[in-house]
Amino acid sequence: MGFMDVIKSRAKADIKTIVLPETEDMRTIEAADKILKEGIAKLILIGNEEKVKKAAADGGFDISGAAIVDPEVYEKTPAYIDKLVELRQKKGMTPEQAKEILLNQYLYYGVMMVKMGDADGMVSGACHSTADTLRPCLQILKTKPGTKLVSAFFLIIVPDCEYGANGAFIFADSGLNQNPNPEELAAIAGSSAESFELLVQEKPIVAMLSHSTKGSAKHADVDKVLEATRIAKEQYPDLMLDGEFQLDAAIVPSVGASKAPGSPVAGKANVLIFPDLDAGNIGYKLAQRLAKAEAYGPVTQGIAAPVNDLSRGCSADDIVGVVAITSVQCQASK
Repeated sequence: MGFMDVIKSRAKADIKTIVLPETEDMRTIEAADKILKEGIAKLILIGNEEKVKKAAADGGFDISGAAIVDPEVYEKTPAYIDKLVELRQKKGMTPEQAKEILLNQYLYYGVMMVKMGDADGMVSGACHSTADTLRPCLQILKTKPGTKLVSAFFLIIVPDCEYGANGAFIFADSGLNQNPNPEELAAIAGSSAESFELLVQEKPIVAMLSHSTKGSAKHADVDKVLEATRIAKEQYPDLMLDGEFQLDAAIVPSVGASKAPGSPVAGKANVLIFPDLDAGNIGYKLAQRLAKAEAYGPVTQGIAAPVNDLSRGCSADDIVGVVAITSVQCQASK
């Protein structure tokens, strides 16, 4: 059984309700058809019911098992407006502004459904930027208790791979934080280890990546990773974590033994913490395109309820996979 088959099986074991707000995109409609056929999640599609049903019919897709919520006529919209005003009143939010936002910005409406307990999680981003997807989450849902930072990772599954956890890796942060400082890098490492354990169900082994291995290069960028490693070891003493490593020293046993003898992580890592967003984004796309890896994400971590972003280049199958991952996160968050 492949990795995503396992995730889907776990999602089916305790069905959650996921909001898909981007009903103007046919990939969302196609994904909804597949999710419902496979029984991965209950779905709420946001939009005008007539338009959504017509789009599905025109594409030959069956979404009859989904709930379609039109903010213009849904009975709970007034309560959502009141709650948004309450949450944002210190920022000057008026009832008129809240109504305008919720009737016209379906991502905000979807997040309000999660906030109010009418859905367990949301998946968006097929036709919105990461910033647009996460802004309502940070304003309405806030961060998870005990979490200092919201970050994003890609779950990478490399076929026929002897490294990582049978080819499974987390690459972080590869979707959100541009140039994290040492404290933020340490927080990303802690969250990513937790996410790896939840989704892959294997022991996380965390490598703090750099262009240097154990002092082979001297630079301020290396110093940042060294300091992040020190902080992470202090904050997460039970975590198998080390650095700084070049990528090959982190995942290839022979190279790790040569470049970082004595390190418990070298050559064994499955959670890769990149020094900045440039490296993380480039890294995951190299693995995806050259190694033909499955790349699921950017999956967010640290939000009070599971809301996940999609790459705007995603396929319908990618949406299905992220909905399954989000469902498993929802199971854990409850």
